[in-house]
Amino acid sequence: MRSQNPAQSFCKSVGTLLTATALSLASLTVMAADKAAPDAGEAFSYAWLKGYARHQATEEYVSHKGELPKALQGLSWDNYQQLRYDHDHALWKKDESLFRAELFHLGLFFDTPIAIDRLVDGKVQPMNYSPDLFSYGDSGVKGKNLPKDLGFAGFRMQFHTDWSRDVVAFLGASYFRAVGPEMQYGQSARGLAVDTAMNRPEEFPTFTHFWLEDPKDGSDVAVVYALLDSPSVTGAYRFEIQPGERLKMRVDAAIYPRKSVERLGVAPLTSMYMIGENDRRIGYDWRPEIHDTDGLAMFTGSGEWIWRPLTNPRNLRFNAYSDENPRGFGLLQRDRNFDHYQDDGVFYDRRPSLWVEPLGNWGKGSVQLVEIPTLDETFDNIVAFWNPANPVEAGQELLFSYNLHWGGIPPVVPERAHVKDTFTGLGGVVGQKRQYYSQRFAIDFEGGMLPMVGGNADIKPVISVSSGKVEITSARPNHAIQGYRAMFDVIPDADSVEPINIRVYLESNGQPLTETWMYQWTPPPVDDRQLYNPGHL
Repeated sequence: MRSQNPAQSFCKSVGTLLTATALSLASLTVMAADKAAPDAGEAFSYAWLKGYARHQATEEYVSHKGELPKALQGLSWDNYQQLRYDHDHALWKKDESLFRAELFHLGLFFDTPIAIDRLVDGKVQPMNYSPDLFSYGDSGVKGKNLPKDLGFAGFRMQFHTDWSRDVVAFLGASYFRAVGPEMQYGQSARGLAVDTAMNRPEEFPTFTHFWLEDPKDGSDVAVVYALLDSPSVTGAYRFEIQPGERLKMRVDAAIYPRKSVERLGVAPLTSMYMIGENDRRIGYDWRPEIHDTDGLAMFTGSGEWIWRPLTNPRNLRFNAYSDENPRGFGLLQRDRNFDHYQDDGVFYDRRPSLWVEPLGNWGKGSVQLVEIPTLDETFDNIVAFWNPANPVEAGQELLFSYNLHWGGIPPVVPERAHVKDTFTGLGGVVGQKRQYYSQRFAIDFEGGMLPMVGGNADIKPVISVSSGKVEITSARPNHAIQGYRAMFDVIPDADSVEPINIRVYLESNGQPLTETWMYQWTPPPVDDRQLYNPGHL
């Protein structure tokens, strides 16, 4: 499966998202970790790492981006693919471990050397570059001529259930990916986001040093520590990785700002949405749908479930959903029907959903969503993260703990009926001539109590819009899914092209039966508002 190649997957994230409208590669200033870390044989602890990150935040930031030997500069994609780790040198292969780890070579987009050490019985064991660790194929690179202090680009891990395919990989800036039981890579997570979708280039912090703790014999948990650095922040991270029915990753992050940060993104998620049932603006591909995820789900601190379908907008779009102590949020791939994608190469129907479960009180803030226009599926154009409400100032210590759950079905789902599908198209009444422009919305809800609803139940859609007018509303059974379909048209105000925020849920006798569907629709320019009236009307 070509999507299972993590270097290719991360190239999509690092090599395309970083170039998005004002989110340019020019801002990807990263550094290699200073070796002021515990020496070989010395004890390592997370407490030390937090202290070191705090100290680094008081020092001037230094970038080591591009510090590569000439032989590794300007490698083509095909040549970089020839630089392969030797499986016989996999970490823990000769142990009784349920995990193995392999390292990524520097080159291509990955041009900032990082350090990777092992932790053996809690003590540091440096891992130095050696040409014996890699094969070089037809790349033209001669490993024996590369320096021993070259460093690495990242690492990947396998689990004993399948030594040939990864369960997690860290590669590029602070990006990492994991898989659920489907063993399929998809969206990415990041250590931190800084000033995403601002009117200036985004800053991309980087994990500059990793420590891989030797797993205990027979344990299904692997522990990784990481140092994060950037011009604005440093950070100490601990990852506890546990494959299973869905891969669970406990993340502890201690963040130390070097200076004020206007928009800090905690637990950032990065995905791709090009074409879907609700957005066919880019409709020239033969496949019906192309997306890693199809919606942002939020479980608010007040207990409300919200589903926000993703779009591929005409212009960059930013939304913030205020909350206090959120119970969870994530970018999900709810639609897991192969027939809806017809892609037997990258298997969008198998892409993992990623659910963020905050641990402890995160206070006030907002889940923020960025949607960037894209013409191509290799461009990651969706970002979601938590943004704390309190100002982020130099000298602070910000502590966040959360679980990341990777897999097809999140660990928690709404008790009420949830949104299955969202369809959009031209409004109006079939067989009648349209006199004005409107947009039709059809939302299918399933689950919860809907299969128990009798034919005489009074089910109503509760619809609110920020502007415009709603007409032709209905809610009727959809027997194909044992659920209900809400339908309505939205008429924009005159010539307005301002986004319209829409909220919908179903109720019976004043009691909500479903989660809340939220959407932002931007009416097309007036010249594009075709009515498509047939000649016989």
